[in-house]
Amino acid sequence: MKVTKIFDKGHQWFMFGRDPEKADSIIDTNQYMIVAGERALLMDPGGIEVFAPMLGAILHHAKADQITDLFASHQDPDIISSLGLWDQALPEARLHAPWIWEGFIRHFGMNNIEYVGIPDEGNTLNLGLINLEFIPAHYLHASGNYHVYDPVAKILMSGDVGAALESPEGPIYVDDFDEHVTRMKMFHQRWMPSNRAKNDWISRVRKLDIEQMAPQHGRIFKGDDVKRFLDWFEELEVGTAIGNDDD
Repeated sequence: MKVTKIFDKGHQWFMFGRDPEKADSIIDTNQYMIVAGERALLMDPGGIEVFAPMLGAILHHAKADQITDLFASHQDPDIISSLGLWDQALPEARLHAPWIWEGFIRHFGMNNIEYVGIPDEGNTLNLGLINLEFIPAHYLHASGNYHVYDPVAKILMSGDVGAALESPEGPIYVDDFDEHVTRMKMFHQRWMPSNRAKNDWISRVRKLDIEQMAPQHGRIFKGDDVKRFLDWFEELEVGTAIGNDDD
């Protein structure tokens, strides 16, 4: 599993993923961790199949008792089906996830970790050195969905928004936006169901100062490519499977 440090100024952001040993039938995912002094937040920690390499990679950068908090943007198994194993490894941690999905996420196994439901309007998490914001991203693509914004690092962990399907050998950052669109278009048109929800999210995100947008799949957007993505996404018609744009 590849580990990339994407921010290191007072606190650190790490990206985990790009595992060339994963089965071709399993989608590649990006996992993220923020280490801020004596505390750490693990975001969308991954499917059960990546637990062992994730745990091994994480312990090179944080102690187990530092990981006080986990975050799940929504209920999909590719990001949270490892919960039962994290529940055993980090029994004192808290899981921040949409309130609407608690009854579903608990099916992955949760006997020790405390479930902290995020309200529809979002909220904040004090991680000791920094305050993080849980930004509503409802219906993109789950009906209860959030992203994580770090106003100090100016990074938005954007879940499935900005995702692209590609091989683990691809670069970490977008290097040719127009070419990268070919990897994103079908995913966003098919998995994002609502133009209204999309435009609500874009309106929220344009108010944030973002230097990096880090999605759950594919490459990270940096600098001007963040605005290029927002402009492209705003023009894109989504929910194409039902052939009706009046949503």
